[in-house]
Amino acid sequence: MMTEDNSKSETVQLHPVGETSLEESSKDWSNESYDPHDHRHLPNPTNNWETLVHLLKCSLGTGILAMPQAFARAGLVTGILATIIVGALVTHCLRVLVRSQYAACKRLRVPLLTYPESMAAALEGGPPLLRRFAGSLAITVDVFLVVYQLGICCVYIVFIAANIKEIVNPYYEMPVEVHMLIILGPLIAFNLIPTLKMLAPFSALANVLTFVGLAIVIYYLVSGKKSDAPLDLWGSPTTFPLFFGTILFALTAVGVVIALENNMATPKAFVAPFGVLNGGMTIIVLLYVAVGALGYVFCVSECRDSVTLDLPKGPLATSVLAMFSIAIFISYGLHCFVPVEVVWRGYLLPRLSRSGAPPARLRIAQYALRVSLCLLTFILAVAVPQLGLFISLFGALCLSALGICFPVIMEICVSFPDKFGPFRLRLYKDVLLFVVGVIGLVAGTYSALDAIVRTFFRDNPAPLHA
Repeated sequence: MMTEDNSKSETVQLHPVGETSLEESSKDWSNESYDPHDHRHLPNPTNNWETLVHLLKCSLGTGILAMPQAFARAGLVTGILATIIVGALVTHCLRVLVRSQYAACKRLRVPLLTYPESMAAALEGGPPLLRRFAGSLAITVDVFLVVYQLGICCVYIVFIAANIKEIVNPYYEMPVEVHMLIILGPLIAFNLIPTLKMLAPFSALANVLTFVGLAIVIYYLVSGKKSDAPLDLWGSPTTFPLFFGTILFALTAVGVVIALENNMATPKAFVAPFGVLNGGMTIIVLLYVAVGALGYVFCVSECRDSVTLDLPKGPLATSVLAMFSIAIFISYGLHCFVPVEVVWRGYLLPRLSRSGAPPARLRIAQYALRVSLCLLTFILAVAVPQLGLFISLFGALCLSALGICFPVIMEICVSFPDKFGPFRLRLYKDVLLFVVGVIGLVAGTYSALDAIVRTFFRDNPAPLHA
């Protein structure tokens, strides 16, 4: 989930990266006279424990609830092993991203940089062939961040509507699209809240509901009656890309990680060997393996898009559906805040300000943007009301780039020309990771789009196992 710190960190413009000359870009990245951490004067920095809690909270949402279905696509043994491997890969790439941002801040002598600014700064100091792409790749990062966050909002609309439908079905059955239409008005109203400070109390409520609901889900998976269907241990290569997209969506909280490190009182503890990132990701991966394996054993090939929909009927299970629906409704406003801020502060506000627009017109324009983005996510959710396919698509498309490809490109640039280590191992490692990211992006995106086409345009629902 998105935190208040994350939204701020993605929108504050701290340095005009594009104005840096190529001559300055080629300076030594290891300038020891400036440490960005010493110049971060934060009004309310978080300690290590608070940062760990935020990291755990941000990773326990719709992604973890989709893990049983992901295991149904990968097989039990493959799912366990692949989740651990992908978790280690994601953790390493997040460390690479944080270290590369630190190097970019060091060269530009600024305490903080956003992800797009860091990408531009890294490329401007990298190989001459890449320097010309500094501006375009920075914009590309913005595009992927906006698409990813709007994708999360689409997933949330589908999730909320599906859970509400499950609650009211015993009394009155309606298509899931009707439930989406019913919640559209409240979502728009909630998305018009102008500041994250006003959303903070709602975010605290969402945290409590999420943890209580997850505890009840695990209780059901452990104590409930298991399916008698045979388990698939190894899965199929044709459905594995969908698993890869889902696990990337679930584990890769790129913007959150950047924000958490940027707002720590002791940022060096974030990427220490036994620091916040490694410790938090270890706990997260273990939880994902547990929920995925237990959920798959519980429902086998009948796993639905969210494990909450597989729980047996009863008041306690209904309360879980209600708790997660409320928590994800609140989280929608937090996640939609990010693309609003990126588009508004990065693109629309500068143009309107240059045209001399009065404050009243600026307010109207910002509210229009909020409503437009909310309507866009609603239309996409109605068009593809399949939570699992949404998660796989946006995980493969956006997070393969944001969480793997872009960080290693940045590391190559900040290590250029002579900091690749013995035998240039870092360069070969980064090239290998880039290839893995591209393969995951292409294969995962193709598989998700193919499943969407087969499900909705050929009247042939996509199977879990080919």
